[in-house]
Amino acid sequence: MLGRAEEAVLAMDASDPIVARDASRIQLASEPPLRLGPLLVEPALRRIGHADGREEVVEPRVMQVLVALARADGGIVSRGELLAACWHGVVVGEDAIDRVIGRLRRLGETFGFRLETITKVGYRLIVADAPAPAEAPERSVCVLPFANMSDDPQQEYFSDGITEDIITDLSKVSRLFVTARTTTFGLRGKDLDIPAIARQLNVAHVLEGSVRKAEGRVRITAQLVDGATGGHVWAERYDRELKDIFALQDEISEAIVRALRLKLLPAEKEAIEQRETSDAHAYDFYLMARRYYGSGQAGEERELDAIVRICRRATEIDPGYARAWALLALAQTHLYIAHGRHGDGGRDAAERALALNPELPEPYAVRARLLWNEGRPEAAWTEIETSLRLGPDSWEANIEAGRISYLEHRFETAIGYYERALTLSDSSAGVGMLMSSYHALGDEAGERRAAEVLLAHAERSLAKDHIDVAAMCCAVGACAVLNKIERAREMMERGLLMAPDNLTLRYNFACGLSTHLKDTEGALRLLEGIFPALPPAMLEHAKRDPDFDPLRGDPRFQALVAAAEVRVAGEAAADR
Repeated sequence: MLGRAEEAVLAMDASDPIVARDASRIQLASEPPLRLGPLLVEPALRRIGHADGREEVVEPRVMQVLVALARADGGIVSRGELLAACWHGVVVGEDAIDRVIGRLRRLGETFGFRLETITKVGYRLIVADAPAPAEAPERSVCVLPFANMSDDPQQEYFSDGITEDIITDLSKVSRLFVTARTTTFGLRGKDLDIPAIARQLNVAHVLEGSVRKAEGRVRITAQLVDGATGGHVWAERYDRELKDIFALQDEISEAIVRALRLKLLPAEKEAIEQRETSDAHAYDFYLMARRYYGSGQAGEERELDAIVRICRRATEIDPGYARAWALLALAQTHLYIAHGRHGDGGRDAAERALALNPELPEPYAVRARLLWNEGRPEAAWTEIETSLRLGPDSWEANIEAGRISYLEHRFETAIGYYERALTLSDSSAGVGMLMSSYHALGDEAGERRAAEVLLAHAERSLAKDHIDVAAMCCAVGACAVLNKIERAREMMERGLLMAPDNLTLRYNFACGLSTHLKDTEGALRLLEGIFPALPPAMLEHAKRDPDFDPLRGDPRFQALVAAAEVRVAGEAAADR
C-alpha cells in the first residue's frame, strides 16, 4: 500500500497450555481508558496520567503489557500469557519481555505502582497506596466538541478549532486537570449524558457549547456542568465580531477558571493570551486548510492544491503564522513526493515555520520525509525522534514514523505508530499500510480489524461523493480482506472508468490484486500503465512495498522496475 528491527521471530509453541488458554489479544486502539488508583491509563493514546497532573506517553508494547497486567486485577500473569496477549502469537528473543518489564518498573517508580515477580510463574501489578478515588478531582474538566450551529454544515471546522483552542488554554492552568482532546473528540456522536461522561472519564465538570459564525460575527454559548448532578455551574452567551475571536476565547477560558474557583498565575494568564496569529481571517483560513488536510482526502492532488492556496493566503495575511507555514510545507511535500511536482518539496515552508516556532513537531516530520526520499534514513530518524518528542500526540509525526518503519519492513513498529495515529485523527491515511503491516505479519485478526475501519471510512466518504477516488482506493483492498470479492471488483471497475489516469488509484488497486485477490495478471496489467509515469519517490516505495512481494519473482515486474529506474535516472541527469 501507499501511504529499527526486532529479534528474529520464532513460532510460538501452541501446545503450551498456558499460552493456549489465553486467546485475548490486546489492540490498543479499541481498549477503553482504565483507572489504577490515582492513575488514568488511556491505552489508545498510550498515555499514563496521574491525578496530580503528571503524565507520560509510553511505547505501544509497554502499554500492551501494562493493560494485560491491569486486566488480571491483582492476579499473576505468566510470560506465556503476555506473549499471547501482547505479541499476538509470536515471540521474539527472551530479552524482549525483559526490556518491556524493565521499562514498566522504571515507570512504576514515577507513577506509584510496582511489578512483583513470582519466580518461574509470572508477574503481578501492584498499585501502591492506590485506592480508587471515590470522587473525581474537584478541579477537573472535559471539554466536549462544540456544536456547529452555522447555516453551513461545513463550518464545523471552525467550531472544532474553537474547542481545541479552549482545551489548549485550559491545559495551561497548572492546578486544573483537562481531559485530552483525542479522548473528548472520540465521544462525538455517542449517546451519553453528562453524568455518564463524567463517570467514564472521572472528571468533576463537563464543558459543552455551540458556535455560530455568519456575516463577520460569531456567537458562542458555553455551559459548565456539574458532572455528578448535571446542573449548571456557569453558563454564558457571547456575540461578537469575528475579529474579536481571540479575546473571546481568552474570556471564556478565564471565566471557566473563575467558576472552578481557581486563580490564574501571571505566567498562566500570559500563556493563555499568547496566540500564534492575531488576525482572525488568517486563523479562519488555517482552520479551513487543516480540516481539508485531516479529512482523509489529503493525498488527492486537488485537495493538496486547495490546501496550498488556502495556507498561502493565511501566510500572506500574517507572514508570522508558524502553523500555517507548517501546514503549507506538509501539503507541498505530498505534492512533490506522491505527484512529482517540481519545487523544493516544502523545505522552505518548513524552515520558515521552525524559524518562527522551533517547538512545532510537524516541520520535523516534513524534514524526515524529504531526507528519507534523499536516501538518508539515519538523518530522517533523527528528525522523526525530534518530532515525536515535541509532539507525541502529533498525527503527522506518528504517520511519518509509521510510513518509514513500514518501508523498512519493521511492521511491528509501524503498527504501533499507525494504531496511535488512528486515535488522533478521523483521517483514513495510513490505515491501508496498517492493514498491510498486519498482513505481512500474518495477523489475520489485526488485518480484518484495520480493513473494517478502512471500509467504514470509505463508505462514509462515498456517501457524500460517489466519485471520491481516495475512498475507492481504500475500499477495494478492505473489501478483498473482508472477503467481499465481488464488491471489490465492482469498485475497481467503477474507479478505473471514472479516473483511468489516476496513478494512486491504479497503484492501490494493483496492491489489492497482488496481495488480497491473488490476481498476478491483473496487477501486472495495471502496473504496466503506471510504472512509466511513477514519480521517483513512488518508485522507491513500490520497490519496498510488501504488497508487491508476490510479484517480485516475475520477470515482467522486474522489467517494469528496471525500465522505470533507467527513466528516473535519465530525468535526474537532464535536470542537472
